[in-house]
Amino acid sequence: MNPKVENLMSKVDSKFKLVTLGSMRARQINAYFGQLGDGLGTAIPPQVTSVARKPLSIAFEEISVDKIKAAPAPVEEEEAEEAASPEA
Repeated sequence: MNPKVENLMSKVDSKFKLVTLGSMRARQINAYFGQLGDGLGTAIPPQVTSVARKPLSIAFEEISVDKIKAAPAPVEEEEAEEAASPEA
């Protein structure tokens, strides 16, 4: 597999995050290729030049060259307060 799984795993902290990030980006790439003829221009094009024709392969290549990075999920205020307060 190109890029190597070891290289991809060094970019994220879990296999689940890698699969989720790759599939989300692959959907965006697929939407971009789907709307090319329509002239809408709403989807983000691939960020790497790739010989791969599959959106998931392109997404993994973007992750391996640090074009796509996982962002932490936003935390609700109540959850942040509960995590910060000590348990009695």
